Amino acid sequence: MGLTVLAVDAGNSKTDVAIVTTDGEVLATARGGGFRPPAVGVDTAMDDLAGTVTRALTAAGLTSVTHVSACLANADFPVEEERLATAVHARGWGTTVTVRNDTFAILRAGVTEPRGVAVVCGAGINCVGMRPDGRTARFPALGRVSGDWGGGWGLSEEALWHASRAEDGRGAPTALSHTLPAHFGLPSVYALVEALHLEHVPALRRHELTPVLFATASDGDPIARTIVERQAEEVVAMAVVALTRLDLLSEETPVLLGGGVLAARHPQLNEHITHLLTARAPKAVPQVVTASPVLGAALLGLDRVGTREGAQERLRQYYGV
Repeated sequence: MGLTVLAVDAGNSKTDVAIVTTDGEVLATARGGGFRPPAVGVDTAMDDLAGTVTRALTAAGLTSVTHVSACLANADFPVEEERLATAVHARGWGTTVTVRNDTFAILRAGVTEPRGVAVVCGAGINCVGMRPDGRTARFPALGRVSGDWGGGWGLSEEALWHASRAEDGRGAPTALSHTLPAHFGLPSVYALVEALHLEHVPALRRHELTPVLFATASDGDPIARTIVERQAEEVVAMAVVALTRLDLLSEETPVLLGGGVLAARHPQLNEHITHLLTARAPKAVPQVVTASPVLGAALLGLDRVGTREGAQERLRQYYGV
């Protein structure tokens, strides 16, 4: 069978695993739950991951592989990647192990070589960049404490902030004070805040307010449009810094836009991102990436062990890209 790679894309909500060969053949796949060491501890998170990996290995008729390429959520600092790499290696799934933050999987899934920048805007926001020589650019991406702003959770919070102040008179009027509570069938922002506080509306449902924000912006509300434009500014700021760190501003370079907020292709957001990139990084080539991140984890693994001719194309075809 030759060399094999165990590719892992483990996010907060789900985990995808694939066993691939250097020919680009997918021997087996499996899906499991989220990977959340901060919430459940590393040992429990690894036990959960082990169940998914074991199913894939069994389906492939293997007990181990040549290399494990794991792109994991919550691996935000190099020291965390090292600790998780040690934990993965201890499981004996592969001879060698590489662990990266899961944003690298999205980047590699969208490029034909390990070169470019990816900004992921889902529940939060993150950005990474890489060059074929191994140089990378990254951010801690821990939220406001590390200088980040936005993502679905941050956008919903900002929309609620403006809506609350508009309703009680502290802020400028905005249609958000009507559209946000109406989404939950409530008469006012006060009622919505109360329902969230008392958990009559589960806190996790706050993410539903982000599409409402974009719809309100599309209808022309100035406050909502300002929030959307600020998100575009944040995306471009991260991308330009990453490009600068990697000395890629002067070269034509893909800038991948991923995650639920960007993959939704909201016209105002994505068009403003393109406009700002044109001004600040004229050689950047923005594109929305919707390919499965486990494809990127697999390609990163194949970058490490080597591939045969046509392997990348075969693997991309399997994942429909």
